[in-house]
Amino acid sequence: MIMIRSIVRPEKVDVVLAALMEAGFPAVTKMGVVGRGKQRGIKIGEITYDEIPKELLLMVVNDGDKDFVIKTVLKAARSGDKGAYGDGKIFVSPVEEVYTISSGIKESGGELAEVKP
Repeated sequence: MIMIRSIVRPEKVDVVLAALMEAGFPAVTKMGVVGRGKQRGIKIGEITYDEIPKELLLMVVNDGDKDFVIKTVLKAARSGDKGAYGDGKIFVSPVEEVYTISSGIKESGGELAEVKP
């Protein structure tokens, strides 16, 4: 399993969520975050805004779905045809185990096992 963390513009989050839903990936955790990228924020007149609001979307998908989900997010989150600074980033990392609290089911390497509390 793979965790995909996507940081996107707030005005693009509904488009990304709709694209993921349509593609068959409805399970997403969404958080509001602030930060800055290589551009070190935005300077407007004499004021520098170095904490830019973004949305963080977290998804855990099967290894085989990784490329499809990444392409879906890239297409939906990109500004215009070529994109623009500040469109966001996607981070991918492995997930070793997943536990479902309500059922006590543990998923690891494609295997399911029940864990007694």
